[in-house]
Amino acid sequence: MSSRPLEKVRAYVQRYQPELEPIIFEEPLPTSEIAAQALGVEVGQIAKSILFRAGEKYAMFVAAGDVRIHSKRVKAALGSGKTKMASPEEVVEVTGYQVGAVCPFALEVDVPIFVDRSLQRFSHVYTAAGVPESLLPVTYEVLLQMTGAEEIDAASAE
Repeated sequence: MSSRPLEKVRAYVQRYQPELEPIIFEEPLPTSEIAAQALGVEVGQIAKSILFRAGEKYAMFVAAGDVRIHSKRVKAALGSGKTKMASPEEVVEVTGYQVGAVCPFALEVDVPIFVDRSLQRFSHVYTAAGVPESLLPVTYEVLLQMTGAEEIDAASAE
């Protein structure tokens, strides 16, 4: 495990919540379901961060692990053009994190970030913290503050 992305996340978080520390696990947590099981929380508490693309324009959507992001909402946010999820290579290039470890802040490229209100129902949610073995516990309010995101209703229950 390369510690550079994790250290980048730690340094970024210090500016907002100095006492906040990523939780590190022995094994990677590649899905919301696996992460929720490892923590003993609901799948919805795992904040999934997904990078979408339309043409040359990208945007990050952060939603509860138990919801699906509507393509209409993605299209509305990105504008014209066919929208699709970014490729794993694009994810690394734009975010600086590999798929399965995408943190919704401290990105390599400045892109719009949208946080879905589906996360509001939890006192704490857990984002990836830069490496597949990590999770960062945050409140919805702190997540909004750290990401500088726009709140939207982008999801539906799966």
